[in-house]
Amino acid sequence: MATQDFLVELGTEELPPKALRPLSDAFASGIRRGLEDAGIAFERVEAFAAPRRLAVRVRKLEDAQPDKPVEKRGPAIKAAFDDAGNPTRALTGFASSLGVTPEQLDTLETDKGAWVVYRTVEQGKPTEELLPELVEQALAGLPIPKRMRWGAHRTEFVRPVHWLVFMYGNAVIDSPIMGLKPGNTTRGHRFHCPRSLIVPTPNDYEIVLMQEGYVIADFDERRELIRRGVTETAEKEAGGKAVIDEELLDEVTALNEWPVPLLGRFEERFLEVPPEALISSMKEHQKYFHVMDREGKMLPVFITLANLRSKDPAQVIAGNEKVIRPRLADAAFFYDTDRKTRLEDRIDQLKPIVFQEKLGSIYDKSVRVSALAGKIAEAIGSDPALAQRAAMLGKTDLVTEMVLEFTDLQGIMGQYYAANDGEHADVARALNEQYMPRFAGDDLPATMTGCAVAIADRLDSLVGLFGINQPPSGTRDPFGLRRASLGVLRIIIERELNLDLQTCCEWAERNFTQLTEDDTATTVVDYILERFRAHYEEQGIAAEVYLAVHARRPTRPLDFDRRVKAVDAFRKLPEADALAAANKRVSNILTKQGDASVGEHVDNSLLQDKAEIALAERVSEQAEKVVPMFDRGNYASALSSLASLREPVDAFFDEVMVMADDEAVRNNRLALLNRLRNLFLRVADISLLPGS
Repeated sequence: MATQDFLVELGTEELPPKALRPLSDAFASGIRRGLEDAGIAFERVEAFAAPRRLAVRVRKLEDAQPDKPVEKRGPAIKAAFDDAGNPTRALTGFASSLGVTPEQLDTLETDKGAWVVYRTVEQGKPTEELLPELVEQALAGLPIPKRMRWGAHRTEFVRPVHWLVFMYGNAVIDSPIMGLKPGNTTRGHRFHCPRSLIVPTPNDYEIVLMQEGYVIADFDERRELIRRGVTETAEKEAGGKAVIDEELLDEVTALNEWPVPLLGRFEERFLEVPPEALISSMKEHQKYFHVMDREGKMLPVFITLANLRSKDPAQVIAGNEKVIRPRLADAAFFYDTDRKTRLEDRIDQLKPIVFQEKLGSIYDKSVRVSALAGKIAEAIGSDPALAQRAAMLGKTDLVTEMVLEFTDLQGIMGQYYAANDGEHADVARALNEQYMPRFAGDDLPATMTGCAVAIADRLDSLVGLFGINQPPSGTRDPFGLRRASLGVLRIIIERELNLDLQTCCEWAERNFTQLTEDDTATTVVDYILERFRAHYEEQGIAAEVYLAVHARRPTRPLDFDRRVKAVDAFRKLPEADALAAANKRVSNILTKQGDASVGEHVDNSLLQDKAEIALAERVSEQAEKVVPMFDRGNYASALSSLASLREPVDAFFDEVMVMADDEAVRNNRLALLNRLRNLFLRVADISLLPGS
């Protein structure tokens, strides 16, 4: 079948920069999915995205759907013909519904009898005929939360659309899309090439735009060009290293069609302001990249991207310097003003700020977190007084001028202001560390004081909101409780803190007087432990491993994690499947007998068969060996040792009748099995693992 390249480009007003990449990916995915559903073969789908255009090119797209055999079953032969062999009304009706005569129908023999059947070949539709609807569906499925109209048009899109390139091979597909007449002309750069450009074939698309239109249509190519340009500009013109934030890089890529990096400067006096404030001002408002020297100190320069090649770049630089100067001056003013008031003198300003209507103000939360942080600090061997102090000051930077202007600096500015006030170094650091980790993969608190406050702050929110029956739903989590739970788990595990969640949540629960739910601490612990499931799935650990440990409900996250890692390692041993199956069998036997009625004291004098004597001896040997390992939390070594029980366990079930007629012998064998199972239960319920 013949193939040609296909191209569709939708020309628009400037698209929202943060939405450009998702829109492009969704457009390409929609077209790919449409082609696959239609059964039209192609080599690959390529996406293009620039501020004023979304485009997709499909390489080697076949010119029609493949022909498809069609088979439709009609009435049974017995019902299709009368005794004289003439067609019945059932047969003639079936044939006429298909536009054929009874003579054109075939017979289908099956195990259940013979049937009349119609067979034909449905001819595939031409690709050009299918593409308009396919593109319309892809555009309708784009992730656009709010569409807009423009002029007198009834068409809706994220931004007004102005032109459409719609080509299969070198021919234009003459079918309007979004009210636009299709053609083979695109438009170049708004300033460098404000005119139409002919695209001879889909293969020429990005070449024409780059060579004639001053537009780099490929998002990834433009992104890497910007990365290299910013890096080289920093090195050659400032002797430093540009710090390239990936999200900012995506945003400036979406803002520029023909990016040209330019280096600007600002007064060195602004470097007295914390660098985070300068960076926030440059990054959020102006989309500038900052530059560091070899020692990691910020240089008084920035790199901006001009969306054109200016004849007088100095003027462009001067304009950007003029714009950034007042913003940096504001940051310097806020910093100077804020330092005139100590953080402890701002505590009362937290009283009018509501944390949650039923749970009180930010001040009330600070008091609760302070009390909880003190207990947690003591439990992890840190200084309770420092944790309490840090928690009381923790939210005071929210009412500073700097954080009111740059909300992303909360905690960061608190650390600077606390240090300025002469607070203990750990207290100052904890004001920033309380928010760590801010996102998946972020750094954790480095100080024990910071760990205590970070855990306390999250547990206070979890217990409080669950306690007034406001847990997160499937779609809503306004207080970020899922993220808070994962943060608690990460801090405890990665900082190796021997904390019991049940105890900590009970401490938190006692700090509230307005909770309406019973046993909130247990509910919260169950919720947090459930977050482990996704945590381990991301690490490639099977859900069965998590479930086996969760069945024992260890409430110390560090202990929980060690068990999971041990069971995951055990699962990979050759003996694991058989022992899991054996434990499942033991569990079923004991459940039928009533677990509570079965002890684990084994009377050696009642052991009769060779296999049960051998198993009893090996279980006793293993118990003596592994119980100290369990007590030390060395679960991996213990399970590895228990794996040696496979052979005696297999022999026991092959040769011994557990449910013996003699009640004393039967109970003794049940006790032996219970003792065996309880050894494994010191780690997890391995009967929940897949077994052979």
